[in-house]
Amino acid sequence: MSYDGPALIAALTRFARLLPTEYGADEALEELVAAESSVLGLTGVGVVMLSQGRLRMQKAAGRHVLAAERCQEQRQQGPCVDAHRSGTVVAVGDLAGCAQRWPQYVAVARQDRIAAVAGIPMRLRDNPIGAVNLYEARPRTWAEPDLEVARVLADTAVGYLVNADRRDRQLALTGQLQQALESRVLIEQAKGVISNAKGITPDEAFALIRQHARARQLRLRTVAHAIIETGLQL
Repeated sequence: MSYDGPALIAALTRFARLLPTEYGADEALEELVAAESSVLGLTGVGVVMLSQGRLRMQKAAGRHVLAAERCQEQRQQGPCVDAHRSGTVVAVGDLAGCAQRWPQYVAVARQDRIAAVAGIPMRLRDNPIGAVNLYEARPRTWAEPDLEVARVLADTAVGYLVNADRRDRQLALTGQLQQALESRVLIEQAKGVISNAKGITPDEAFALIRQHARARQLRLRTVAHAIIETGLQL
């Protein structure tokens, strides 16, 4: 079986339309599993990503593949694991011959009527970050053009994941900077209130605010807010 050309164009179009939106990593992975499944006519697709030294299931789509993906995550054994570690495609046309290679995984997969599987590595430059599992209910000869398309879709998803991560980091940094600025303004206002109330310098007022915060294990922002909003007197 060869890949579906129109379905590939449709999948790449969906990816292109996703790019200018504020998508998250989860949406990129949803697009990946949908694309692999529709383009290659698969029974199901699973995605595992590296986290804290282990491959962990992120997405599973299609009937009967969830148990196989969970087994692979728990045992750290299976075609996705091998593809991730080797950085190469691991394609098996008939799982019946792989019982010794992945005993638990094959047992679970065959119980759920999965006959063929291919693991596609996901890499960022030379660094392995995960893999995609392609599932078929019948034995299948994995044609090289099909596997190449699967790699292209996986690489496309990696690019989207990188962009989503960068945006999340930038938003987090922006939020931290905004919070720091707001805290600074609030503390300056509180210094002015204490300075005017006690007839002391702003530096002396800040010393009182800091002393009060430390004695009660409070944040400076919390004390400053109480001074401005509730009339706390030091």
